[in-house]
Amino acid sequence: MIENIIFFYQIKANFKEIKWVFIPLNFMLISIHPTHPQPRQLAMVTDCLQSGGIIAYPTDTIYGLGCSIFKPDAIEKICAIKKVDPEKANLSFICADLSDLSLYAKSIDNSLFRILKKALPGPFTFILPASKEVPKILQSKKKTIGLRIPDNLIALSIIKSLGHPILSASFPGEEVEEYTDPEVIQENWGKQIDMVIDGGIGGINPSTVVDCTTDDYEIIRQGAGVWDF
Repeated sequence: MIENIIFFYQIKANFKEIKWVFIPLNFMLISIHPTHPQPRQLAMVTDCLQSGGIIAYPTDTIYGLGCSIFKPDAIEKICAIKKVDPEKANLSFICADLSDLSLYAKSIDNSLFRILKKALPGPFTFILPASKEVPKILQSKKKTIGLRIPDNLIALSIIKSLGHPILSASFPGEEVEEYTDPEVIQENWGKQIDMVIDGGIGGINPSTVVDCTTDDYEIIRQGAGVWDF
């Protein structure tokens, strides 16, 4: 957790008056519009992530746990929440677009790129060979990484505001119904994470995970995405 941090935001109510709003970071629940994300709220999320904070955020599937991929301490905290060893965990992160994805994956041939272009944004996680741009803490022993581009404007706007991808991790446990309502998420996890983003009620099915590290693509988890490529 980030302790004792206060964010200061300058809000111009009209052309004459400026108000200062003091917002404590801990136990913060922020509502962001699903189709018109507000720049001020996005700035608050960005500040949290840049400070090493952990967020719960909506995707096109279930709500996820996230942090900056360049904050090892935050990644380790998420692994602690999930009770997994960072060196053994199969971690994923979400990208803003295909060019962003291509930066963190290598050996994407034309046929695979066409599939990615058709499937994304969408409810898929693709396991791909990791490029040297992927932080080592996120690489599996096989030097692979799971990459997503969710069809969710809030998640994509956060990445674009931050300027780089964020971790995509599921909450621990199998009762996914507990992770569809952001208010319930805050009630259950507010003491372990720094910010919950309310983007409406989430889904209950995770993404479909496809291993693309060989020429024979393999579905290793069937989820919300229908694989018909």
